[in-house]
Amino acid sequence: MLDRAGISYKLIPYTVDENNLAADHVAEELGEDIRRVFKTLVLHGQRCGYFVCVVPGNTEVDLKKAAHIAGDKKVDLIAVKELLPLTGYIRGGCSPLGMKKHFPTFFHESALEFDEIYVSAGIRGLQIGVDPRKLIEVTDAVTADLTTDAQ
Repeated sequence: MLDRAGISYKLIPYTVDENNLAADHVAEELGEDIRRVFKTLVLHGQRCGYFVCVVPGNTEVDLKKAAHIAGDKKVDLIAVKELLPLTGYIRGGCSPLGMKKHFPTFFHESALEFDEIYVSAGIRGLQIGVDPRKLIEVTDAVTADLTTDAQ
C-alpha cells in the first residue's frame, strides 16, 4: 500500500520475545520513545461492526471514547482467536496496513506530534517507520482522542 501510494518508509527489524509481545518491549528493541511506537487494535461494536484503533504503546484504548468515535454505545476488543481470520494478522504483528478487508480506522491524535511513528509491518519482528500524516492518509483514517491517560 505504501509503495503504491509513493510513500517513503523504513522497515526496522527487532528481536521478538514470544513471552513479551508488548509495545514497551518493541520500543526498547528499537531504541525509540514508547510514545512513537503505536499498537494496532481491532474492536467491535453492535452498530458499527469492526474497526481499528492505532494508539501509542504506553496507553490503553478507552472503550467509551472509542465507542463514541465509532458511533456506537458499547464496543469491545475482539478476542485474539478472531484476529487472524478477520485481519490476516496474528497478535504482535497486526498492522493498520493491508488487512484482509478495509475497516474504519482511527489513530490517536498524538501521532501528529511526530515526524515519524512506528507500526507493525504485519509480522512479529518487523516495524515500519513512517510519516504519520501519510499513514493516516493511506489508511483513510481519522484522528481522535482514543485513550485513557498515558502511563
